[in-house]
Amino acid sequence: MTLPAPYPPLVAGGEGLDAYPGDPSALAARMAQVYGVAPDQVLPVRGLTHGLELAFRLAARDGRSIEAPDAEPYAGLARIYRAGDGERAAVVIRALGSAEAVAEMAERVAPALLVVDEGLVEFADAPSAATLIGDHANLVILRSLSLAYGLAGARVGAALALPATLARLTEVVEPYALPEPLVRLAMQALDPSRMIETAERIAAVRRERERLVREIGRVMVVETGVGPILMARPSDIGATLADLSKYGIAADRSGDRVRLPVSIKAEVNDRLLTALGLTPAKSRAHRVGQAVRDTKETRIVCAVDLDATGPIRIETGVGFFDHMLEQVAAHGGFSLRLQCEGDLHTDPHHTIEDSAIALGQALKQALGDRRGIQRYGFVLAMDEAQANVAIDLSGRPYPVFEGSFATPFIGEYRTDLTAHVFRSLAEHLGAAIQISVKGDDDHHKTEAVYKGFGRALRQAIRVEGDAVPSTKGVL
Repeated sequence: MTLPAPYPPLVAGGEGLDAYPGDPSALAARMAQVYGVAPDQVLPVRGLTHGLELAFRLAARDGRSIEAPDAEPYAGLARIYRAGDGERAAVVIRALGSAEAVAEMAERVAPALLVVDEGLVEFADAPSAATLIGDHANLVILRSLSLAYGLAGARVGAALALPATLARLTEVVEPYALPEPLVRLAMQALDPSRMIETAERIAAVRRERERLVREIGRVMVVETGVGPILMARPSDIGATLADLSKYGIAADRSGDRVRLPVSIKAEVNDRLLTALGLTPAKSRAHRVGQAVRDTKETRIVCAVDLDATGPIRIETGVGFFDHMLEQVAAHGGFSLRLQCEGDLHTDPHHTIEDSAIALGQALKQALGDRRGIQRYGFVLAMDEAQANVAIDLSGRPYPVFEGSFATPFIGEYRTDLTAHVFRSLAEHLGAAIQISVKGDDDHHKTEAVYKGFGRALRQAIRVEGDAVPSTKGVL
């Protein structure tokens, strides 16, 4: 899609992993992939409010009327862009519950635009109405990266519509409406390497929201809704806000309601419950770690939760290596999400090596001061192959690998990188990892090593007390 004058290329969009193009056309193409529409149906904007502004500007320019909810930011925009009393230019609504309802309304308000605010659609069960764009020339869907993609401070979003409809909106777009830094931030947030963690973050918000609604609903009315905000109606708003402030909870008053934040972290939401006089269930905080590794060769996000068995999702582009990392997590008894966009067009070396580095870093972060862990782990036989794996989570890296492989590749996986993987893990996890493997089948030998490592790690990370497992008192 070649965007019109307000969106000229800001820098040349380079090829390869070392370039995050500043050209909004590249952002439009990536948004099209994420939203499941054609690239020429995407107009990048500065968040939902900017998308709404465009509709109000059209109405104000032409002296036509606009219908919108009597709430912020809709009412505020109506005051700024005072539309006339003439023919209706657009109807603005929050997302409806079904595609059928959106289609019916689009037909009813035509030829006026129907502008649908889908800023929280990622947190909802209902699908996006973007699938209807091709059937309704007056339909405009507004999306946002603020909450679902962690760009609340950057203000980036999109207007989705047929090209002719977007052309009308661009008539009232100011020059250079989307600065290059915002384009680059959006490209990073939407990079394929971030998608697994984005999905998990959204799922975590939904789980925590459901828990808070259930608990808070015992003492006050909580409105239905979606996303990382709850609207509640306490009997004494002033006292409730004061109680929340004592516990450092940022809450806002909205009429007779209180806007409460929903965190992805259970411990933060537990503090909210405590502030409201509710007693959250006692539980040990999960040991979680995350590593983000961006180089000219790879882009990786890796996250682990040592106290959960799932989810396990691996996407490196090297199928056999994905399977091996799944074995480590499954036999290690912990949750692992790892997504890598690497230079596989040259060789899988960087993808495999850097994924091992990221996994080691995430595990190290999750272990923290390593208090209470068993520290040591041992083992694995697999058919004719036997792998002996010993681990010491001492904080001191020391890799030893004894074994060789006659087969150079298993699928696209290079067997000579097996020793390299465990060296990278040892160095970035901070552990002595000693492995010896023998057998006839290189597939069995390789899988035995990864499974054995997972089993040994399962023993070593298990919590059995509160003390640091060292006579030094520190690891």
